[in-house]
Amino acid sequence: MDIKQIQDLIRFVSKSGVNEVSIEQNDFKITIKTNQAPTYVTANLPAAESAPVYVAPAPVATAPSAAAVEAPAAAPAADTSKFITVRSPMIGTFYRSSSPEKPMFVNVGDEIKPGSVICIIEAMKLFNEIESEVSGRVVKVLVDNASPVEYDQPLFLVEPV
Repeated sequence: MDIKQIQDLIRFVSKSGVNEVSIEQNDFKITIKTNQAPTYVTANLPAAESAPVYVAPAPVATAPSAAAVEAPAAAPAADTSKFITVRSPMIGTFYRSSSPEKPMFVNVGDEIKPGSVICIIEAMKLFNEIESEVSGRVVKVLVDNASPVEYDQPLFLVEPV
């Protein structure tokens, strides 16, 4: 690993909520720890040299037609200012239940309270239970099940009670 890759890894660990990461490659070993409650991630990397990472360019937005612009303007915008937005604490894959055959943690209309599990985010093969930090009623689920999520991406809208 070069210094750039190590710096990127440190930034990822600090943003993702993962508390400790250990990586071993041939004669190289690195462990990164944070001051949060311990969560352990173990990854076995192949011995082959790492390939360069290709990042696809962002799609270019095209100007919408006049008809497309008028239609949303005619519909009244929903007032979301009274709702609390629950955001993703890390990058990963969003799951609404612990497995496909299990019931979802929360649905629209469910009451939640601080400490209750509302979803799972998988990051680096570690399934992290995300607990609510607010109490209220779930008004809207903003992410589809098994979809990738970014750090700080809105997941749920909650109406405080």
